[in-house]
This record gives sequence, C-alpha cells and structure tokens, in this order.
Amino acid sequence: MKIHVQIVLCLLLFLVLAPWSIYSDERLLVNMTLVRNATARGAVCLDGSLPAYHLHRGFGAGANNWILQFEGGGWCNDISSCLERAQTRRGSTRYMNKLEVFSGILSNNASFNPDFYNWNRVKLRYCDGASFSGDSKFYNGTSLLYFRGQKIWEAIIHDLLPKGLSSARKALLSGCSAGGLATFLHCDNFTKMLPSNASVKCLSDAGFFLDERDISLNYTMRSFYHDLIALQGIEKNLNPNCTTSINDTKLCFFPQYALKYITTPYFILNSAYDVYQFHHSLVPPSADLHGHWNRCKLNPEACNATQINVLQGLRHDMISALYSFYRNSGRGGMFINSCFAHCQSESQDTWFAVDSPRIHNKTIAEAIGDWYFGRNITKEIDCPYPCDKTCHNLIPAQQVSLR
Repeated sequence: MKIHVQIVLCLLLFLVLAPWSIYSDERLLVNMTLVRNATARGAVCLDGSLPAYHLHRGFGAGANNWILQFEGGGWCNDISSCLERAQTRRGSTRYMNKLEVFSGILSNNASFNPDFYNWNRVKLRYCDGASFSGDSKFYNGTSLLYFRGQKIWEAIIHDLLPKGLSSARKALLSGCSAGGLATFLHCDNFTKMLPSNASVKCLSDAGFFLDERDISLNYTMRSFYHDLIALQGIEKNLNPNCTTSINDTKLCFFPQYALKYITTPYFILNSAYDVYQFHHSLVPPSADLHGHWNRCKLNPEACNATQINVLQGLRHDMISALYSFYRNSGRGGMFINSCFAHCQSESQDTWFAVDSPRIHNKTIAEAIGDWYFGRNITKEIDCPYPCDKTCHNLIPAQQVSLR
C-alpha cells in the first residue's frame, strides 16, 4: 500500500512539473530586423552599422498590445573603450546574432508569461554604449565613432509605428541593466509617441543604478557617468524638468534623481544587492586593490560580518532612494528582492517558474502583471539577506568590467 501511495505521489508531481520541463526545452528564436532607413536619420551604431530590433507578432486579444524591451550591456565612457566596443556585438550589428532567444517577459507561451504572451514583443538591440541616449560623433582623422543612441531610439520607434505601434491599445516599455536605465530616459517620450487613449507604462529591470559612494568613499559611478555624458553628448537629452532643478545636471542620468519627474506609471524591479552595483559601484576593483572582497564577490556566504554590514548599507541606500516613490506614487509598483542577481525579467527561471524568486509568495511575473492590469497594488520589498530562500543568486564566476 505504501509503495502504491508513493507511485501516485510521483505521478502527481510529474503531472504538475512536466509542462514546465517540456516548455523549458523549447526556445523561441526571433529574426533580426535592420532599420534600413536609419542612416538618413543619422541613426547608426558605434561603428556606423545599421541599428536593429527583433519583433515577434502578437495575436488574439494581444494583437494591439506592445512590449518594447531595451537590451542591456554596460557603457563606454572614453574613446579607447568605445573603439574596442565598436568591434563587438555591443557596438555593431555586424557582430550580433541574427536570431535572438525570447524568454521570460518576451515568451509567447501562456504557461510562462501569462499576462504578455500574446502581445507584440520587441527587443531593441544595444549598439551605442550610452543607454540609447547619446547624440555626438568622434573623428580624429583616423578613427570614427558614432554616438547616436538617441537617434537609434527614434529610428526604431518610427520603423515600428506603421507596423502597428501607432494603434497600440496597451504598451509597456521595459529594459534590463543599461536597458533598464534607458527606460527612465525615454519613458515619457514613449508615451507621447503613442495614441492618447493608449495605456502606456514603463518597467525598469536592474536599471536603478545608485549614486553611491564606494568602499573608499569615492563616487566611482558618478565619475564614470560624467565622462560618459560628456563624451557622448547626452546632457541635452536628459529630463529637462530634472536638469533645471539640480545644480549638477549630469546627475539626472541617475534614476533616483529623474524618477520624480516621470509622469508615466512606473514599475521598478531590482535586487537590493544588485550584483553589478555590488561589483562595480560599491566595491569596484579600484577600491579593492588587494582583493579583500574577492571571495565575498564570488559567494555571499563567504562574506565576513563587516562585509555583510557594508552590503546591508547598499540595501538601505536602495530603499531610501526609493522611499518617496514607495510612499507617494499612486500608480507605481516595485519588487525589490534580496537576491544577489542582475536582470530577472528576461530569464524564465526568475520571471515565472516553479522555483522562481518570490516576495510574499508572489513571483516577479505576477507582481508586474497585477500592477500593469490594476489587479492589486504591488509594492513589494523583501526582508534583508539572507532571509529569502527563493533567490537565484547569480554570482558570476568571472568579473565583468564596467565597459
């Protein structure tokens, strides 16, 4: 009898998990579309190649709804790093894969993306090195670089408008990492380009980069962004309401300063211990020359008590920077978990799966869906590390440079 009960339980478990296993082996590959008339607009990648996106058409009830997802991938803030970047997929469509995997929020499978699976889903490829915001050029007689992120953004939108975006009923502008930061820069502009009766909202995934002192008390990210803004001619494209209200106008590149001037409904998805910010803003290599943080960076369980306190300080600063938004934004949403992660909306295992990260037993996909469709108020803040046992801690084996 005991054996029979075990067999029945195993069968039930298989029936519950089997669909997830089957779908996880299926990959939706979407072709690249080059923006053919972009050159006439001056909208080109760092190396002068055409910008691109991947579009997978919606269907049924979602045929007139759109998600646009900015690709991420760091920045380049000086000529040498931009020249290097121009010879990679981060600076040229010539080196990009022509097929892109759509998963997570871009999936077309209702079992894995229940609220957005049948929408038109677009991934905007990232090739300018400045979060789709620059407008400048460098030429010294030998080397030529185009800093045309703002024009790339505009060219892609104008290419999509006659393909159905101009009649969108619902739209969501989202992005991951540097692409998440791009949503703060372009959210209200996106709203103005769509029909006045459309429901337009914005989502940043791992894009809430803090103006944070590192462990040596230097503003490493502030300095990096200042150089980026100066090099790529970004300042004129920053939120004018922000730049006229602050002494150091370049700070408006940081979401924490620009957010209160954005009028479109916003959702902020971020880890309080964002791996990228941990490794490059809080503890950049320049602040840890002797490698005292190396083991901690590779595994949070290896961090000593002092290091954990520093990391709790990062979480505190993240929540403090979002406090006004949390308290005062009636149409905003947030999901700030305590995972050592970076970008959680594009990966199926963190977006919506059996063992996805949760806050108050709600997945990221459920939280964002509830917010977008007004089913529930969604402002979730996780308890401090190490309390959350649902995390997928994405600690990379090798360190990645800021660029």
